[in-house]
Amino acid sequence: MHKDFSALNKLMQDNLKKQTTFSDGIKNLLQLRNNLMEEIDLIFKTTSQEDFFALPFPKSKGNTNATIAWSIYHIFRIEDIVCNSVINSKTQIFFDYDFQNRMNSSIITTGNELSNEELIEFSKKLNIQELYKYAKLVKETSEKMILEISYEETKLKIPEEKKEYLKSLKVVSLNESSSWLIDYWCGKNVRGLLQMPFSRHWIMHVEACLKIKNKLEERK
Repeated sequence: MHKDFSALNKLMQDNLKKQTTFSDGIKNLLQLRNNLMEEIDLIFKTTSQEDFFALPFPKSKGNTNATIAWSIYHIFRIEDIVCNSVINSKTQIFFDYDFQNRMNSSIITTGNELSNEELIEFSKKLNIQELYKYAKLVKETSEKMILEISYEETKLKIPEEKKEYLKSLKVVSLNESSSWLIDYWCGKNVRGLLQMPFSRHWIMHVEACLKIKNKLEERK
């Protein structure tokens, strides 16, 4: 984890635990997300269409075994699901604004279930400009919720019945590579979800994107 991201992430987590420092924790969370979004903005500005679907680390066991397009889709697809379906029981941005058709996405899930070959094909077909719009809108929507949330609300556990609700939406594949996500999200309280996926999940995949981008640039 990048030391600047890591330090801010740790400070944010510590601050969210206490009512006296909760507002500072929210500020730190938003700052961390803005810092990471600056990296994403730069990726969109400086990455060629071909590099968005390249897979330079096909044998990696970590987050670099992905394309940049998939990684960004994955960050914001998960956040959209967690913000709007897990926490708030609202319609997801993905569906509300018809982003499946706008992005030309072959899936409505988080994408965890895709093989390397499927991941590349998925990424090739994505409309990158619409993917960027999706990312920006999900971030904006999530941050409205983050700014409104209270310290007491962050202690609320996700109700058990959300598991069946999420399964009914079919936004998480029941493949073993993905199905664990439902149990993971529904085993957290709201504070736990703010820490993952609203912060640490971003760090993991943005840093992977930067490694992928650097590797591709080394080859040129």
